[in-house]
Amino acid sequence: MSQSLADMRRNYAREGLTEAQAPDEPFALFRQWFDEAVKTEQAPVEANAMTLATVDADGRPHCRVLLLKGLDAQGFTFFSNYLSAKGQQIAAQPFAAMTFFWPTLERQVRIEGRVAKVTHQESDAYFQVRPLGSRLGAWASPQSQVIASREALEGLLKATEERFSDTQPTCPDHWGGYRLVPDRIEFWQGRPSRLHDRLNYRLINDRWQRERLAP
Repeated sequence: MSQSLADMRRNYAREGLTEAQAPDEPFALFRQWFDEAVKTEQAPVEANAMTLATVDADGRPHCRVLLLKGLDAQGFTFFSNYLSAKGQQIAAQPFAAMTFFWPTLERQVRIEGRVAKVTHQESDAYFQVRPLGSRLGAWASPQSQVIASREALEGLLKATEERFSDTQPTCPDHWGGYRLVPDRIEFWQGRPSRLHDRLNYRLINDRWQRERLAP
């Protein structure tokens, strides 16, 4: 390595996060931070990119980066193949965690909660606005399964293109959305000397309670 890992560090000094800046419930603050990230973060960073962590039936954790595709009063929505590894993990253990990191703003948001499928109508509505290539890919790719080669995958795509040559691809039954309904959301703002601001919201008896955590 060209640089020692022990010497790699960044001093966070952009701004702070006080209780006076934080509303009583977390969704308003997330929307504010997300809107600022959309305006501030530069490519290749995608403001809606997040790490999704799930746990399989044996208790082993798994992480991957996905894109957030929906946010409402119920929770945070993303889409995937239901038969994929993550889909099987969610079926076995219907809880997950998300982490958003916006380095320009020196901010991180951690979200935890229960996961459930959205309705087929919601999945179909989003599927229809995806680019054609993405819709064909949802049919062609046996996500997370072992395949023989790249050529084999391209053969599956070609067969799918022929199948839908005269019609638009519909939303597959094995593909759709998940909604993470949060019971914990933590907002992290980088500060100097690693004395970061951490405001944590916990849902207790259907009411959000806010608390400050030590960095």
